[in-house]
Amino acid sequence: VVTSKYGWSANMERIMKAQALSSDDSKMGYMRGRKTLEINPRHPLVRALREKSLQNPDDEATKTLAVVMYETAMLESGFSFDKPADFASRLFDLVRTNMGVDSAATVMDDAEIDASLPAKKAKTPEPEVEVEEAEEIPELTFEEEETKDEL
Repeated sequence: VVTSKYGWSANMERIMKAQALSSDDSKMGYMRGRKTLEINPRHPLVRALREKSLQNPDDEATKTLAVVMYETAMLESGFSFDKPADFASRLFDLVRTNMGVDSAATVMDDAEIDASLPAKKAKTPEPEVEVEEAEEIPELTFEEEETKDEL
């Protein structure tokens, strides 16, 4: 994703969004650069997405893949989008599908996790080590020197 040469870059857009008085988007909308998604038609992901869309143009999974690819390109270029939670949800759905996890799968509770772990072996007590008594060290005494008042 690239911007036009007359608008803000991704970094400048992020800086301006962070400003305290930037809550009104209508005033700053004119400075935002027009975003252009540059597609490499030779890239294997783009070719595969095109083939999937030609086979079934109404497939929701293909549409989701296209949106995730676009949002990933936005992130890679330094831009942010309004609803990052939606991006994360789509990404987790793709990971779940790829890993073969059912979308209705529930989270395991602690008892189920403990039951699925292998039993722990009992620790064997370590043998006690005898410590030899050390020789007594005589106390050191220091003789105090007479302090002199010197300027």
